[in-house]
Amino acid sequence: MTKVKAEIIAVGTELLLGQIANTNGQWISQKLASKGVHVFHHHVVGDNHDRILNVLKESHERSDVIVITGGLGPTDDDLTKEVVAEFVGGDLIEDTAVLSKIKSYFNETNRVMTENNYKQAKVIEGAKVIPNKFGTAPGIIVSHQSRYFILLPGVPSEMKQMMTNSVLPFLEETYNLSEVIVSKMIRCIGIGESQLEMELKDLIEEQSNPTIALLSMEGEVAVRLTANASSEKIANDLIETKAEELITRIGQYIYGFDDQSLNMTIVQMLKEKQQSIAGAESLTGGKFSDAMVSIPGASEVFKGSIVSYSTESKVNILGVKQSFIDEFGTISEETAFHMAKQAKEKLKATYGISFTGVAGPEPSEGKPVGTVYICLYKSDSDYQIETIQYKNNRESIRNRAIKKGLELVFNYLK
Repeated sequence: MTKVKAEIIAVGTELLLGQIANTNGQWISQKLASKGVHVFHHHVVGDNHDRILNVLKESHERSDVIVITGGLGPTDDDLTKEVVAEFVGGDLIEDTAVLSKIKSYFNETNRVMTENNYKQAKVIEGAKVIPNKFGTAPGIIVSHQSRYFILLPGVPSEMKQMMTNSVLPFLEETYNLSEVIVSKMIRCIGIGESQLEMELKDLIEEQSNPTIALLSMEGEVAVRLTANASSEKIANDLIETKAEELITRIGQYIYGFDDQSLNMTIVQMLKEKQQSIAGAESLTGGKFSDAMVSIPGASEVFKGSIVSYSTESKVNILGVKQSFIDEFGTISEETAFHMAKQAKEKLKATYGISFTGVAGPEPSEGKPVGTVYICLYKSDSDYQIETIQYKNNRESIRNRAIKKGLELVFNYLK
């Protein structure tokens, strides 16, 4: 079975500046994997002739297929087509069919076609031209020394249409693709990456097909299984067999698979139990509420959240007694307990959960930055309080507090 190697180049200084996220690369990788094409490299390069040329040289040396997005527009800094033509030694010629399509596009949209738009009608001589149904810049497939450069617009809707209707069928026919690559994510909470590696060390060392990779994210980790096979069914069977083995090992930490989020899992669990939850948020300022309502159908189980950021709101709105705050402070286990209790009672939920702490930048009430108290309350005899000390920045502390709170709820419900 021939292994087709590919890499993806995204062209555009705006990507390097962080003004636009390179979502194209992720999407293209997924589509190529579904056809059994192995993507080994991703690049992002600015609108600079020499740097683009250098990346083309590197890619051409090691990959069969080089997919390039961006840099096909009408302005002077759109250089992709010109640099590829230079590299392959091809001339740029005006394509009358493409020019006619561009003129029609401007007429249909009641816009004036300026002189620089004629640039988009030029293609590399001898290349395969891919029509653009949604824009003006055509795609181009050009062969050079048994390699293929595939040039696509950076606009996602235009790129995706070309990939789906033209590029993938071209690759299937050209390489007689008969392999698929399938991945599955096993999502875990309550275990660190290093501990997870030790739990699975022998399986990782013995891996072949499927392969096992550990991924660390903020407050959680995941195991990615990837299988190569002649059909999607065979690949999925390989993955499921290995997944069952992992579930036996680390099942107590697993909360979901693939795109399932922890808050999604909690909403599902609460629905199954016909229970509900309400929040009282100081430190997190509404982030717990946002995490819950982002899940469709959460209104069945999420009663709401009271954002009591100030001491006054904790007392006057949430109903925490001033005497507790005077004695223990707003950043304490005792206040977290009463916040959670009041949230449950005021919003008539099965559970109340509270978040209080110090996100920074300065210490507060004698507590260092990163001090977090979370309470999950059901009754005076059934509650849990988690005390954590984080070392991250303000935003990370707040995000990790939410993830820890969700973990607390998940472990209790399961």
